[in-house]
Amino acid sequence: MKLPKPQDTSSLDSALIDELANWLMSRALGETRIEDLFRGCCERLNAADIPVIKGSLGFRTLHPLFRAITLIWRPGQEVEMLEHPHGPVGPEFRQSPHYYMIHNDVPLLRRRLDGDSATLDFPVLSEFRQAGATDYLAYAIPFGDPDPEIDRLQSDGVIGSWLCDRRGGYSEADIRALHRIQKRLAVACKVGIKTQIAKNILDAYLGPETGRRVYEGKISRGSGEIIHAVIFFSDLRGSTDLSSELSMQDFLGVLNASFESVADAVLDGGGEVLRFIGDAMLAIFPMERHSVADPRECPMHRAACGKAMAAARDAMKRMNKLNEERAARSEKPVGYGIGLHVGDVMYGNIGVPRRVEFSVVGHAANHAAKMESLCKSLSVPLLVSRQFAEIQREDWAQLGEHLIDSTGPQRIFTLPELAK
Repeated sequence: MKLPKPQDTSSLDSALIDELANWLMSRALGETRIEDLFRGCCERLNAADIPVIKGSLGFRTLHPLFRAITLIWRPGQEVEMLEHPHGPVGPEFRQSPHYYMIHNDVPLLRRRLDGDSATLDFPVLSEFRQAGATDYLAYAIPFGDPDPEIDRLQSDGVIGSWLCDRRGGYSEADIRALHRIQKRLAVACKVGIKTQIAKNILDAYLGPETGRRVYEGKISRGSGEIIHAVIFFSDLRGSTDLSSELSMQDFLGVLNASFESVADAVLDGGGEVLRFIGDAMLAIFPMERHSVADPRECPMHRAACGKAMAAARDAMKRMNKLNEERAARSEKPVGYGIGLHVGDVMYGNIGVPRRVEFSVVGHAANHAAKMESLCKSLSVPLLVSRQFAEIQREDWAQLGEHLIDSTGPQRIFTLPELAK
């Protein structure tokens, strides 16, 4: 990289640059959010009289919905986060300086944007110049040696850039300071990215609350606690026939579309999905211990049951839409059942020493599962227990008494429009 001619650098505060370098290393030892880390770095650069009107930082992540994240910082504004979904890279990035740098092993790239020496060989640089920027400095820092067998875009590391609007651009001292700081920023980000990826994976596979508990180290077999919750159990109907009629890929598509309908309704409604068991799903709507003797008068019971009921209605609405779309394609509808119950469950780790699972177990969980299984024989998509119906006060339709457990026959309910 060709450095600019020396300029007056008397305003550059070396002591503040040293302080920033030390601050970044101290952040690497903690669990600072990457957004806060990047904002703090950019603000401290400006405080040291290195003009930054825009900073960017990009990195790969593991997440079910997106493959990479870009952070954008501007003075006086919140850090903007751009999430890049899985799939082919778009034309905008393919024409960017960073794409060129990644595929040509260019660690640093500088482009002057004003005067006779301006070089605008990437479309985005013209946009920066029109916005008043005078200098652009980009960097790409890999985490370790890239694997030659893997697409360079799949390699771990950070890419970033600095933009300034000072006449004449960045000085030689500015660039040396930025080069020093961005290396330390990459070290601190590496720790933060690994932490965030771990949390993303735990959230995706275990759910946010369970993931948090596991991340905090609550992983020993047999550890857990008794919680009070609404148990939401759902299952598909006719999946065995579908699996024999469809290809494995098509059947997987049906399963995922069905789970999206039911599980997304639970997640959007404030519940937590704990397990996918074949084509069944176990979820909970936990609540704090109530101080009211009668659960029917407890506001926490009413809130949790209300959320679960709203999620069940939403799930049925989404499943109906899914089946309408399938009917339009002359495909068989997907049947399903939902069982709702409320009670105490053990929320913790079960399994063997070398393979544990965080879930809920207990009579209440079994009760919800057995009620859901009755949906098939009673030809209704939703059943709730007497305990749930007494808390969630609606115009319930009673479907008689049924033997669900060893305590004897119990009344079960559904919505009037479903009982017809």
